[in-house]
Amino acid sequence: MVGELLYYGREECPLCEELLAGLLPWASRHALAVEIRDVDADPDSRRRYGHKVPVVLVDGLVACAGHLDLAELERLLRPDASAR
Repeated sequence: MVGELLYYGREECPLCEELLAGLLPWASRHALAVEIRDVDADPDSRRRYGHKVPVVLVDGLVACAGHLDLAELERLLRPDASAR
């Protein structure tokens, strides 16, 4: 697997905490780093994802929004995922 994982969430967001609790162990098992960002820290991020958090991006593509979709993450992270 290759790719860059970027997570957007916010404080006091139960869905964000739930998604992150599943994402971090999965990423660790696959030796992937997760960059964690507060969606409210940047106006552009808030505009793009503020009503969709939690959001996980893989190489700039939305893989998960609102819930953890491990199948989609794995599909986007496959080296042969040229059909993104």
